[in-house]
Amino acid sequence: MEKKDLVIIGSGPAGLSAAVYAQRAMLDQVVIEKEMFSGGQIVTTDRIDNYLGLYGENGYDLSVKFREHADALGVPFLEDAVKKIENHGTTKEVVLENGDVIEAKAVLLATGAHHKMLQAEGEKELTGAGVSYCATCDGAFFKDQTVAVVGGGDVALEDALYLSNICKNVYLIHRRDGLRGAKVLQNKVMEKENITFMPFYEVTKICGQNKVEAVELKQNQTGETKTIELSGVFIAIGMEPQSSLVKDLVKEDPAGYVEAGEDCRTSADGIYVAGDVRSKSLRQVVTAVADGAVAIASIEQDFARE
Repeated sequence: MEKKDLVIIGSGPAGLSAAVYAQRAMLDQVVIEKEMFSGGQIVTTDRIDNYLGLYGENGYDLSVKFREHADALGVPFLEDAVKKIENHGTTKEVVLENGDVIEAKAVLLATGAHHKMLQAEGEKELTGAGVSYCATCDGAFFKDQTVAVVGGGDVALEDALYLSNICKNVYLIHRRDGLRGAKVLQNKVMEKENITFMPFYEVTKICGQNKVEAVELKQNQTGETKTIELSGVFIAIGMEPQSSLVKDLVKEDPAGYVEAGEDCRTSADGIYVAGDVRSKSLRQVVTAVADGAVAIASIEQDFARE
């Protein structure tokens, strides 16, 4: 059985940031990533304008830089999926899908969260080319254009309001009649002249060759179909934290995010969390990178007390 000081699961911004800090701290570590590329959600982000010093950076290019930074320091990576984590008190066993087991003093979960998809035709193909899951990240690219927001909760309403100040027209598409978001947000949405609420409609197809050009909709009650020409589709139907590996080991909030303080320590000694999988108010590249650094500082402090 291989033994390590630290196993980092996930190599998005949080995991890679942690890996860089762990390597500089000379911790015996390994980063496990099940995907072909490091970078997490930013791999499919067309452009990032809110990461200081890297204005206009393509998400994929930034993810490559993050990985190259870690590689330059000699961070060891393992391409595999984690099957389960076993907590044996002062040590943890990380069991891989290939059957290998790594024993570690600490485990850092940096597996992120995935946006829920509509499962509409064309959605996956046009993600990053007009299909977005983050209005605050990508809204500025659609200045004076027509877009749609899909969803009926607080996030969808907030996205519609945010985009209404940037875009020419905003269609708020919801499969039900009643919106689920806060009443104050509903009132603001209804007062906006450039927001059109479309209840009982579902997006069946997102159209476009290399970028979004239109959406096809179906009215749930009548079966009526219609096509709306637009440039962007913002999907806001919720997130799914990738926390299943620790659901029986640590405390989670009602949505399934791992509970931890700003020090990234979970309710279980020796298990830490960083990035979008952590329960917190803001999920951006900059907050994920910060979590990674803070988590390693906490791990070093805990190791020093042993």
